[in-house]
Amino acid sequence: MAETDCIFCNIIAGEIPSFKLYEDARTYAMMDINPFNDGHCLVITKAHSINLLDADPADLAAVLPAAQIIARAIETALEPEGINIIQANGPAAGQTVYHYHSHIFPRRLNDGALLNWGHAPGDMGKIEEIYNKIMAELG
Repeated sequence: MAETDCIFCNIIAGEIPSFKLYEDARTYAMMDINPFNDGHCLVITKAHSINLLDADPADLAAVLPAAQIIARAIETALEPEGINIIQANGPAAGQTVYHYHSHIFPRRLNDGALLNWGHAPGDMGKIEEIYNKIMAELG
């Protein structure tokens, strides 16, 4: 179901123009008009959902094959040194459009993206405590 105040729903409906790359029954892929770097694309679900937690599993299952199609095209067309696929849920994760979408962008060494974190051993007791909380929810 489309949301009238959602920019992505309006793009899918053809009410706002986009640089459409790919479309199937459940997904729509386009260029990001606020790119991190050249070749930054988005794959969005056609059905409106706020984020990963809200999305229909069948829609989510369609996103990764669509992302692979786009990533392969980026690989051939732009010959990047890497490709990231990023999906954010909520403001602390950097989500700014509240319609499920995955970012696909080519990477170059030293391009300034700060996606890596330092790898340092964690507190095993704390990890186990959190593990137990998550496992209790998984039942």
